Amino acid sequence: MATVAIFQIQGWEADYIKEALAKAGHVADTFEQGVNKAAVKNPARYDALSVFVGPAVDKRVVDAFSNLKLITTRSTGFDHIDLGYARSKNIALAYVPYYGENTVAEFTMGLILTVARKLYLGIDRIKEDKGFSFEGLEGFDLKGKTLGVVGAGRIGRHVIKMARGFDMNVIAYDRNPNPQFAQELGFTYVPYEQLLKESDIITFHVFYAPETHHMFNKGCLAKVKPGVVIVNTARGPVIDTEALVLGLQKGIIGAAGLDVLEEEGVLSDEQGYWLRDADDDAPDINLRTVLENHILFKMPNVVVTPHNAFNSREARMRILDSDIANITSFFSSGAVQNPIPGK
Repeated sequence: MATVAIFQIQGWEADYIKEALAKAGHVADTFEQGVNKAAVKNPARYDALSVFVGPAVDKRVVDAFSNLKLITTRSTGFDHIDLGYARSKNIALAYVPYYGENTVAEFTMGLILTVARKLYLGIDRIKEDKGFSFEGLEGFDLKGKTLGVVGAGRIGRHVIKMARGFDMNVIAYDRNPNPQFAQELGFTYVPYEQLLKESDIITFHVFYAPETHHMFNKGCLAKVKPGVVIVNTARGPVIDTEALVLGLQKGIIGAAGLDVLEEEGVLSDEQGYWLRDADDDAPDINLRTVLENHILFKMPNVVVTPHNAFNSREARMRILDSDIANITSFFSSGAVQNPIPGK
């Protein structure tokens, strides 16, 4: 029997995972807060942690939960976990490699349509009683536009399928191109710089890693089409926020649809950050980026959503089932179903 601490979970999801683990002979305690905020009594009694994106599972957390054998994250990204330190402690690591390819892709197309047809501005006009008028709401067709997909993995491929349904031209950049898939769907793999140059809309679907950090940066502003639309449902740090703000202010970037942001963890609890203890050794925060995010919020040609692309009932179920499988398989066989890549 294993004792598992599950963070950032509540309601039906908490009941579902506790019941499933209980049937497998394990005990689960659930916490609504992240691992850095939850009031955990005797953390050393837990054999496993299940976390979501956001709060860092760093050295301090690993040391506090001193008898850990397993850390799972209910996400495809795992940059919030100190993998090296966990592995040095012989802790197994698991994640959810896929759960909502269509879910995130559908949301991506929703952001593209919202920006292209100014849906939010139109809805806001009615809601704020500013009149039933379409003046100033002229948008643009997707048909015939070139969509640049950065990262043609599971999610990116679903986006490509949907974009082709809108009669868009599609080009993609991926470090592992699949010519057969490109032929089947009618798109072309191109180098990243060519994608920047030719795309009317650029959407990001890559893992966050050192090689993808700020892959859209100030240097890219000189290469993109004037008025390009930038969409990001991947990870915030893939895009340099300063470059994005600068591009929007100068009119180089025409609009943006963003479901993820740099320093989004601070945005979800700004008051908590400012009121934290002076000796709190939490990771340093880039306050300039936090301020730049607030500039983005106020721009009429920018749509920001709160990391919500994954958030459908079906996707949540798939995430929970995958997490349960990782935990139960580890404590029954010693191996997780979906180990986090790397050594």
